[in-house]
Amino acid sequence: MTSMSERSTWLIAVLVMGSLLLGLVAVSLGSTPLELSRVIAALLGGGPVNDQIVVLEIRLPRALAAFVTGAALGISGAALQGLLRNPLAEPGVLGVSACASLGATLALFFGLLGVSSWALPASAVLGALAATALLAFMARRVGSMVTLILIGVGLSSFAGALMALLMNLSPNPFTLADMVNWMLGTVSNRSLADLGFALPFLIPGIGLLLWVRDDLSVLTLGEETAAGTGLDLSRLRWMVIVGAGLATGAAVSLAGAIGFVGIVAPHLVRPWVNHRPGAVLVPAALVSGIILLAADLLVRTLPTTTELKLGVVAALIGAPAFVWIASRRGVRHD
Repeated sequence: MTSMSERSTWLIAVLVMGSLLLGLVAVSLGSTPLELSRVIAALLGGGPVNDQIVVLEIRLPRALAAFVTGAALGISGAALQGLLRNPLAEPGVLGVSACASLGATLALFFGLLGVSSWALPASAVLGALAATALLAFMARRVGSMVTLILIGVGLSSFAGALMALLMNLSPNPFTLADMVNWMLGTVSNRSLADLGFALPFLIPGIGLLLWVRDDLSVLTLGEETAAGTGLDLSRLRWMVIVGAGLATGAAVSLAGAIGFVGIVAPHLVRPWVNHRPGAVLVPAALVSGIILLAADLLVRTLPTTTELKLGVVAALIGAPAFVWIASRRGVRHD
């Protein structure tokens, strides 16, 4: 009989292979489909110059941005669910993504990108960290996960209202267009430089979450029992806060507000890893990356007059899934 660790390893291996194959498909398809041999030649630095431009400067950065954004949101959602011990927790539902988007919108509104290219990702990360810290503080004061989700909904609504205010006061149509893009979510026109600005926040965030994955599994025993085993609950809480905040902020700086994907991916993965919160993190990141990469591929290939926004498609898929998960779980107080 296959052990649980071997099963998790096989699951991760299959998901990695699936990610690579879907990535090749995403780079191959578009307004001008390319044969796989031409794509591989371009990735290796050969073939016609036009193929290299299309693959390396347009399609590959966009595919990487979609996958990285999904992976960041997936692992953040899985970590928050493990910390709060509730499958309905997710950066979008709890208002973290909205606050990160507010931070990015403020950077756009005040023209901070003209001062530094780091302004947008840093602002998004600060917004996500502030929201996550507030939620962690409230989680210790309220006794119900339903109440915490309502707080997150209120936080998201308040951030959305502030973004709408900034849009009303937008100094020019170009700034307004950038704000709309960030509110609706998109990875179009992303470059490797954009990924480079997000990675210094993304890598430490994911690293922190992976560092505490075993502690998240111990937390399923209950806070008192977990503390009895020597687990430092305060340290765990803050590491998840900082890790999820950094990862979510980096994702928002790349793609804007993308909701619900952080709920769906952990839910799909959980039965395959025996519902262990720590073991969910990596597979959830991969599944979430695959989902968002597939959604962006759909957005690019649909015969619409105007390209749909990635955040809109993700919400159309994720919101019904959220309702289904909530209805299956039932409303219960922790």
